[in-house]
Amino acid sequence: MNTTTLTAGDAAPDFSGTAVGAEFAEGKPFQLRDYFGEQIVLYFYPQDHTPGCTAQACKLRDAWAEFGSRANLFGISTDSPESHRAFIELNSLPFPLISDTRKSIVRAYGVWMEEPEGGKGDPFRTERTTFVIAPEGRIKTILRKVDPYTHDRLLLEALYS
Repeated sequence: MNTTTLTAGDAAPDFSGTAVGAEFAEGKPFQLRDYFGEQIVLYFYPQDHTPGCTAQACKLRDAWAEFGSRANLFGISTDSPESHRAFIELNSLPFPLISDTRKSIVRAYGVWMEEPEGGKGDPFRTERTTFVIAPEGRIKTILRKVDPYTHDRLLLEALYS
């Protein structure tokens, strides 16, 4: 069950992890607080190499020119850095992905679901959720249970509002 409920205006939980891709290349340490002072987008997704997650990542890639300069974008899943490297390479993603194999980040942001909704589906998974974090480190917008095929448009609207 999701036990953390963050809302707009809350301080964004700081975290560290391993990021892969873009300026992080094959994998380097990442600390969220290093990006405070700029707008940040954290998009949580269930799993690399699945149809919905691939569509979502590719739509963000294709919209990169429209919002890449408006925020630092990071994808986060519980996949390994090795899986992220393959996913980035296969789909030519211009933004980094953060590995959360310990599930500490998904829990801190309240997007780790330990019970299937409606009693169906995988018993453990990451809820597809995006957080826009303002430069002062507070959550500006939360997009919950987003459709991977329309997420890019919703995110653009949030970044331009």
